[in-house]
Amino acid sequence: MKTLIANDLSLGYGEELIIDSLDITIPKGEVTVLIGGNGCGKSTLLRSLARLLKPKTGTIVLDNKDIAKMRTKEVAKKMAILPQTPVTPDGLTVLQLVKQGRYPYQSWARQWSKQDEEAVVHALEATNLMELKDRSVDSLSGGQRQRAWIAMTLAQNTDTLLLDEPTTYLDMTHQIEILDLLFDLNQEHGRTVVMVLHDINLACRYADHIVALKDKKVYAQGRPEEIVTCQMVQDVFEMTCDVREDPLFGTPMCIPHGKGRCIVKQVAQEQQRQISS
Repeated sequence: MKTLIANDLSLGYGEELIIDSLDITIPKGEVTVLIGGNGCGKSTLLRSLARLLKPKTGTIVLDNKDIAKMRTKEVAKKMAILPQTPVTPDGLTVLQLVKQGRYPYQSWARQWSKQDEEAVVHALEATNLMELKDRSVDSLSGGQRQRAWIAMTLAQNTDTLLLDEPTTYLDMTHQIEILDLLFDLNQEHGRTVVMVLHDINLACRYADHIVALKDKKVYAQGRPEEIVTCQMVQDVFEMTCDVREDPLFGTPMCIPHGKGRCIVKQVAQEQQRQISS
């Protein structure tokens, strides 16, 4: 069963075409990562999947329904999106931010309820933010801030999470912290996760399904071990590399070619000097 299906999808801004006649399937209950060079349309595609950008042509189907024909709150109850570098209003606390995730469930007839409160508490606990709930979001570290935004999306209680570069501007420790959190949400709660990542090795490590974009279309989609090859990296990123097995995870690991300090060469040169002397 597929959560999201895009058929013959074309996207753009004004006269500029970013995505052209693209077909894509997002497996339900898995982690899907969108990869590709800068400007290839990853974020544009993600925004369209969340119904934040109207397609020029084509359809997006969510659980057998055309999302263009669904009400906004109906979509928001099924999908939550975390945009790239979201902006938090000054002075907003973590708790206030997370509560905004319950907006799709509010109406004149249905005000704040016990169910809303439980969803917020669960989101705070899942992201280890309960002790920080009264802190101002803008006072948090980068990793904590990202967790707060993810908690807001969790409070929406949707089956599908869409995240645009959730590790941007984070150091290595916080990148792994965020990706581990999303992995746990997928493994323990069956959430479908779709995210944009720039680091192809992290994409291979965490993704069940990878979609590589190139020239306004899908270049390849499938399991990392099936599609991540030297040829794919050359075609999609215009970079030569070796692809080997990650010694810890067994997933594909891309080793880019390029200039740099080569320890192997230095050792060989030192050995040669010792022999010559």
